[in-house]
Amino acid sequence: MEICPKCGLPEAACVCGEIAKTQQNIEVRTEKRRFGKVNTIISGFDDGVDIKAIAKRLKAKRACGGTMKNKKIELQGNHKGFIKPILVSEGFPEEQIKD
Repeated sequence: MEICPKCGLPEAACVCGEIAKTQQNIEVRTEKRRFGKVNTIISGFDDGVDIKAIAKRLKAKRACGGTMKNKKIELQGNHKGFIKPILVSEGFPEEQIKD
């Protein structure tokens, strides 16, 4: 049986990921880039959250390209109104997400 080094619970009962999600202060904003292109920037992620996996799910659900840089997720296009419900379905509290 594997034991989580962070919380001391068995891996099957580990809640470290869920606790980390409730402690995030996420900000969703848009930026206008070169040639008039708009990017959606999702920032405010701390340690304990798999940002790469979240970026992958966001790109798949919004059918767009994007990347993860410096603990920020950048999505191509204006997706500001659609990100909050997706993050809430991923387990982030709604009151911690600022549009």
